[in-house]
Amino acid sequence: MSLLINLSFLLSKPTGTTTYALNLLPHFGKYKPTLLTAQSLPDYNCYQTPTNQTSEQGFKGHFKRLVWTQFQLPQIYDQLKSNLLFSPIPEAPIFTDCRQVIVVHDLTPLRFPKRFSPLTAYCRYYLPQILAQAQHIICDSTSTATDIVNFFDIPSEKITPILLACDTDHFHFLDLETSNYFLYIGRHDRYKNLARLIDAFANLANCHDYELWLIGTNDDRYTPALILQAQKLGIENQVKFLNYVPYDRLPIIINQAIALVFPSLWEGFGLPVLEAMACGTPVITSNLSSLPEVAGDAAILINPYHVEEITDAMQMVANDSGLRSQLSQRGLARSHQFSWERTGIATMEILQQFM
Repeated sequence: MSLLINLSFLLSKPTGTTTYALNLLPHFGKYKPTLLTAQSLPDYNCYQTPTNQTSEQGFKGHFKRLVWTQFQLPQIYDQLKSNLLFSPIPEAPIFTDCRQVIVVHDLTPLRFPKRFSPLTAYCRYYLPQILAQAQHIICDSTSTATDIVNFFDIPSEKITPILLACDTDHFHFLDLETSNYFLYIGRHDRYKNLARLIDAFANLANCHDYELWLIGTNDDRYTPALILQAQKLGIENQVKFLNYVPYDRLPIIINQAIALVFPSLWEGFGLPVLEAMACGTPVITSNLSSLPEVAGDAAILINPYHVEEITDAMQMVANDSGLRSQLSQRGLARSHQFSWERTGIATMEILQQFM
């Protein structure tokens, strides 16, 4: 049997999907898969792909990868005599005889469609064909599995939710003194709900005693409006836009935060929530989508559409050291229920069924 894994999307600065894919690989080793990648992964059998077809090259990079996936990938599949293609993102050639297992992380482009957005068009017109012809679909949560059934009328028995994990050797409790900032980690897209988070922070009774740190690559479509919002509220000195922060710095920043506040309107999983719990940092997050699946009873769950609920939760965590301690202990215990080994083995068990 020959397993081909499409990693042509890997980024040099790891974010969610890159982190996911790289953490699965150690659990596939004994099957000696061939990796399609432009990156150097010396411990694996790799087939070189073009270096200019990732999101780091913007829309052009995405488009080049889709063309390559449709026309070049089937040829490589045949050339290597593969009998199964595994794609850790929802991309695959269509109208070919490539047998494939596909991962869908979320369907936010359909829940929050953007007019003229290529990603919304992709999910609306191209993705249904990929999913219909796939041998099987893996997703990050029961919430996403439900979305796949509802949006595309895919039979539920064709879908397996496998929860993600985080690197607990990297993200762990450091017993550091808590600083004076609340923390958000993620993109600045509108569905991430940062405008309401900034409003909620501004409404804190003593907000000038605190800071709000926003970690995530600045986005010209959204970040300038958020900066202007903070200025209009008179809290521009408290709201820190930290842009992309290297992976190695994240554990200390998370450990010293008063709380991670992650009020997203929808998530396929919500990895920052798990990373914060693994660090023993209190978590405030949404009561929607997959986030309750990840947080369980270890976080304060709020309605992300209600600014006052976000404010109240932040005020409680800031003022109540007993509550912070309780959330910290619950988060640490909850995080131990997740592991990349469990995720990797469960994923490999699915692939074995179709090889």
